[in-house]
Amino acid sequence: MHDFIKTIGLNFWQVLSEMSPYLLFGFAVAGLLSVFINAQIVEKHLGGAGFWPVFKASLFGVPLPLCSCGVIPVSMSLHKHGASKGATISFLLSTPQTGVDSILVTYGLMGPIFAVFRPVAAFITGLLGGSVVNLFEKHNTHTPQEKKESCTDDCCANHPKQNRLLRAAKHGFITLPADIGRAMFVGLVIAALISALIPEDFFAETLAVSGGGILAMLVMMVLGIPVYVCATASVPIAAALIAKGLNPGAAMVFLMTGPATNAATLVTLTSQLGKRSALIFLLTVMVSSLVCGIILDAIFRGDISQITHAHGFMLPGWFKSTCAVILLAVLGYGIFAKKPKAENN
Repeated sequence: MHDFIKTIGLNFWQVLSEMSPYLLFGFAVAGLLSVFINAQIVEKHLGGAGFWPVFKASLFGVPLPLCSCGVIPVSMSLHKHGASKGATISFLLSTPQTGVDSILVTYGLMGPIFAVFRPVAAFITGLLGGSVVNLFEKHNTHTPQEKKESCTDDCCANHPKQNRLLRAAKHGFITLPADIGRAMFVGLVIAALISALIPEDFFAETLAVSGGGILAMLVMMVLGIPVYVCATASVPIAAALIAKGLNPGAAMVFLMTGPATNAATLVTLTSQLGKRSALIFLLTVMVSSLVCGIILDAIFRGDISQITHAHGFMLPGWFKSTCAVILLAVLGYGIFAKKPKAENN
């Protein structure tokens, strides 16, 4: 039992050390983006019908960090203020799948191919879903409603007396970790448990008997659609599964469906945008994830060594350990400081 707990702890620390430099840098970039690219700017560019708002919504969604209110309410706010259904769906598809922090963590744990492929897949998924909604929803624009109350979150551009760098640091290292801290910690624990409990090449042997990559993709889709796994927290889980023999395409399906879909998203979409838009949203995620999974398997052609041995730049061990300690402190503060803050509001 002691050896088992020790193995889990070592696996946890190894994954944490590998991803911490990239995640900390991602938090810093996300904080800067939150100050200079805020919700008001996004809303201004996503109104009206046609392809262009859908294109911009999908493009904005790939790197854009959101306020702590999350993807669903922000997307509904975009629609309320004049964004078309197509642009709203496009934003809702591309935003949760990836972000600056998750792209950097993906590079650190899974290598450059995954790091490039993932945001491209998110962008194309958003573009496809929004375009299809526009085709089926001919009258999907409306006059923006009355102006909403001014945003008071740290990521909004209405703090003329507060230094922008301080606001960026607050959003990047307090607000954002508070949003993903619990999910990130759980993801790291799950990755450590997978590494400790599942035998080497488990998925490779199982899939060889049961029929190969497509079956694995369908299984990961069924697992990923109803639950919520944030884009960054899903990376160590996917990396651990690949290390145990899961094909890269199936891991990609999990990385797309887990962050993009969950029960809350589907219920909200159905009530706010209608059953047809919600169905198009779900089908887009399903089809796109399978196609991307097949393409990624073709790229790797069974050679996962460049994933399992991918650790980004060869950073010094002492630097990664220092970053790991800092990251634990940042996530810990975010987890335990979030609730008291909510109670005071």
